Amino acid sequence: MKELYKGLGHIAIYTTDMEASIAFYEKIGGSVCKRDSVQVSEGEKRLALVEFGGFLLELIEPPEGELVPAGEGSIPHFAVYVDDLDKVAAAIKAAGVISFMTPEKKVLPTTFGGLQNWFFVGPSGEQIELLQML
Repeated sequence: MKELYKGLGHIAIYTTDMEASIAFYEKIGGSVCKRDSVQVSEGEKRLALVEFGGFLLELIEPPEGELVPAGEGSIPHFAVYVDDLDKVAAAIKAAGVISFMTPEKKVLPTTFGGLQNWFFVGPSGEQIELLQML
């Protein structure tokens, strides 16, 4: 059945501040490719698609005053494959991101054949993993 899948469509992330989230993801190399909104019974739900190399993030801002809807699920983190972890982390830090969760990357030489990773936090508390396979 694997051959039926074409790839990742997008990763949805709730935000309480659409403009701050867009600014954050643009600062680390993303670009907004679409904006939209959907009327729901509670009001207007704002949406934005942010494009990166090979994947999209869908930012979702619930109607004003609403919290993340119960039962919608959560994503503990999402991982982005990179070719050079140190270079990417340096670029993200140079862009002003100071939310790395540890002072150093983690190297796991036997996990999934060997990997190194480094997590940082986005503006709505989402954890983002930079992942380089060894």
